[in-house]
Amino acid sequence: MAWSIAQVARMSGVTSRTLRHYDEIGLLAPARVGGNGYRHYEEEQLLRLQQILVLRELDLGLAEIREIVDRHTDPVEALREHHRRLLGERDRLDAVARMVARTITELQEGEGKDGMSRISRPENLFEGFDGVRYAEEARERWPGHWERAGQQELLDTATPRELDRLGREATAGMIRMAEHMAAGTPADDPAVLAELDAHYRHMTRFWTPTTAEYTHLARMQADDERLKVNYERIAEGLAAYMRDAMVAYAHARLS
Repeated sequence: MAWSIAQVARMSGVTSRTLRHYDEIGLLAPARVGGNGYRHYEEEQLLRLQQILVLRELDLGLAEIREIVDRHTDPVEALREHHRRLLGERDRLDAVARMVARTITELQEGEGKDGMSRISRPENLFEGFDGVRYAEEARERWPGHWERAGQQELLDTATPRELDRLGREATAGMIRMAEHMAAGTPADDPAVLAELDAHYRHMTRFWTPTTAEYTHLARMQADDERLKVNYERIAEGLAAYMRDAMVAYAHARLS
């Protein structure tokens, strides 16, 4: 059985324009194109589209999605992998949700006589945020450098408490950067570069990037949805501001 592009658009919620774009970039070609130019999709293409949409829900970019779906020829195995990814993301978001719920409770129950709310454990504000995504990206993109630096051993031996602490420190730094951005502080201001000193030191606990690698990560900051989303949750525009600050830092301090 075959479905027209209009039928697939109605079933999936993906616009016909997006489906045509997926075809143009080699992500999802139709099963056939009629003499009149109409695209037709069969079950194989619907299953591939499902994989694409699942991975989009995980905030992956189209280039990475294409690499993943092209790698899996067995649809069942592909779905198993996507299911594992979804469960991992669910667990991460559950941790963030618990953190937010706990903060709400503390704000409600800890209100003092002066009307000011009290947080009993400030570090709990940052539980659930992923502070080591840069390290994961570095491991994927520069495996030789990563292995020579011995950073995988560090990640493997770090305790959950240590990783949580690093995550809280990273998130606290992101919040301070958001405050600079909100105040209109230029991205290359000395105060911002001083904050980036802490950011760079934080990264070197996992991996020591060169000037070029740090600059690359800076640009990836605003381009890779997996990284960008962490910053945009804190303040809109923070990913781009962080990118500009990291580039300025690389030129000023790492060159």
